[in-house]
Amino acid sequence: MPRRAVVLALAMLIAQSGCAASGGYRTLTLAHPPRAGETVYLEVRLGALAGGQEIEVLSDDGRSLGVISPHAIRAGSDAGTYTVPLPAEAIRGTRVRIRLITTPAGGAARDANADEVREVRVMGDDGKN
Repeated sequence: MPRRAVVLALAMLIAQSGCAASGGYRTLTLAHPPRAGETVYLEVRLGALAGGQEIEVLSDDGRSLGVISPHAIRAGSDAGTYTVPLPAEAIRGTRVRIRLITTPAGGAARDANADEVREVRVMGDDGKN
């Protein structure tokens, strides 16, 4: 019996670390470095969110780049696709490193999971990513 308990505890630890690994920082790559005067955007496609749930976009140094606060979304429906402009200082060459944090209504902040954030793309004014 103790052996089963150890195996179960190990399996739970592996599952938890797998969830944590899916969150954290994401590195996205642009097709080319931003040109003078070009604006770079994040395009964030969200899955179903609970009422009042928000997604905050943070830079790699922890600065807030924006907050997505969907409202009036039908329960169980995807929350849609949102565009967040990126400041030039958040871009390093052709790379952008971000972290997506969610704050469920009445809950503690945590990394957004793949069900909440379905896709994140980075693109310039020219529509290329």
